[in-house]
Amino acid sequence: MSNASIASAQSMIQQLNIHSEMAQGAIKIGPNPRDFGLQPASFTDLMQNKVSQINTDQNTTSALVRAVDSGESDDLVGAMVASQKASLSFSAMIQIRNRLVQAFDEVMKMPI
Repeated sequence: MSNASIASAQSMIQQLNIHSEMAQGAIKIGPNPRDFGLQPASFTDLMQNKVSQINTDQNTTSALVRAVDSGESDDLVGAMVASQKASLSFSAMIQIRNRLVQAFDEVMKMPI
């Protein structure tokens, strides 16, 4: 075996040991929100916040495009970037919704 392959194997073993300790709870990755008396946000709250943020992005984009169309603004590039950002975030939200519906369908098809 070459020195490089030995070093690579040792590195892998160290990583496996670290993952093993993390799995056993010996190593904590970050602070737990419950340690500070905080409750993690619920899935519903996270989804509502994200939908609200996407709606705000789309309303802002509409205002920027309207301002460019009416001649109030010369920032065509900013309006187009905002439009693409809103479109991409909306598409991502639709994909998440589709995955959730698909997962729900699979759960409903499971035998009891």
